[in-house]
Amino acid sequence: MLEVTGSPVSRALPIRWILIGWVFVIAAIAFLDRVNISIAGQLIAKEFHLTTIQLGSVFSAFAAGYALFQAPGGWLADRFGPRKMLAAAVLWWGAFTISITLVSPRLGAVVAALMGLRFGLGMGEAVMFPASNCIVARWIPSSERGIANGIIFAGVGFGAGITPPLIVYFISHYGWRGSFWASSMMGLVAGGIWYVVARDTPRNHPWVSQREVDEIETGLPRENSPASGHHLRWSEILSNRDVLAVTFSYFCYGYVAYIFVTWFFIYLNAVRGLNLKQSSYYTMLPFVAMTVGSILGGSISDALTRSYGKRVGRCLFAAVVTSIAAFFIAFGAQVASAQLASFVLSGGVGVLYLSQSSFWSVTADIGGQSTGAVSGFMNMGGQFGGVVTASLTPAIAGHFGWSSSFLGAAVLCLAGALAWLPVHVSANNTNLVRGKS
Repeated sequence: MLEVTGSPVSRALPIRWILIGWVFVIAAIAFLDRVNISIAGQLIAKEFHLTTIQLGSVFSAFAAGYALFQAPGGWLADRFGPRKMLAAAVLWWGAFTISITLVSPRLGAVVAALMGLRFGLGMGEAVMFPASNCIVARWIPSSERGIANGIIFAGVGFGAGITPPLIVYFISHYGWRGSFWASSMMGLVAGGIWYVVARDTPRNHPWVSQREVDEIETGLPRENSPASGHHLRWSEILSNRDVLAVTFSYFCYGYVAYIFVTWFFIYLNAVRGLNLKQSSYYTMLPFVAMTVGSILGGSISDALTRSYGKRVGRCLFAAVVTSIAAFFIAFGAQVASAQLASFVLSGGVGVLYLSQSSFWSVTADIGGQSTGAVSGFMNMGGQFGGVVTASLTPAIAGHFGWSSSFLGAAVLCLAGALAWLPVHVSANNTNLVRGKS
């Protein structure tokens, strides 16, 4: 029986949107904990006597842990619930963030220790988005999942925007270790609040009205209902053509997006000739575009889904905007003006992020009670795309020029768009849940 306490908060705003808003906050803090080491990297390298290659290995260790544990993290969220797993993940990555500050420069195997701690941090953060997609699958009616995912992933852009000035402030006042402690404490506070206010399903939440429960459950695909109790086997997930197609498309997506995360500043400074101050300002443009694109794309996707169904609103919409992003990126690499190129290329990644919510909404529909595992597997593909672009982008640039690196990204955009064309998600259920591939 549902208990309703008549919370003033629940009357002011549906509880599902309070939860989505708080996941936005946790996503922003997760990004802060992820990239604080990049801001502090030179100080850490100096203190620990690390070469650039050794520091790069420490950075890569996080990416490896993050990519490899996407699917296991999603599986755990399915089995133990997103409320507990997300709270545990925040505690985990907070502990690993603090542990890095306790490493002594006199330690003999200091590089191995730092790599191990960063790998562990990546393992903990890997739970973040598969668990958040479990919340979407259980709490958000299918027609609202675009904007819900858009809000969640806007947290990444917001986190990217606040990280440099925030970490620089803490470093200047308290040192790099102080910045890590501050990052960790913010995460632990956010995680604690999450555990208090969140529940795995609407019917288990004391603040949710019967009206909101009915509204949510009416809008869920039948297989997403907690009563279905059907968890998918890995053989069902890995043999499904729709899952494989979306995962390949997300690999392409991750390859392109990570160019802007890892190489855009260097491109503007070393290739386009902008000074450090200009480069820092223009490097913010892609992250602003990502934030706007996530929210706007989710809204448009939901509107199209309500009017024309999921095939148009999720799949074909993603294919079209990803194709348009390819044009922006290819054109931007050819523009002579560095400033104009910055805007055009940022526009390209902003258009790419219009498709972000489609990936996560579709995997929630496909996965049902196994949303964490399905979306985790897909996100693993996206992260491996980021791993590839970290090394392949400069290699292409070194042999053929930076324009070729962006043209290669544009080609992958088109490949990712084509991968959406055979994907079909029906209105009320999925082929995967029915056991068909």
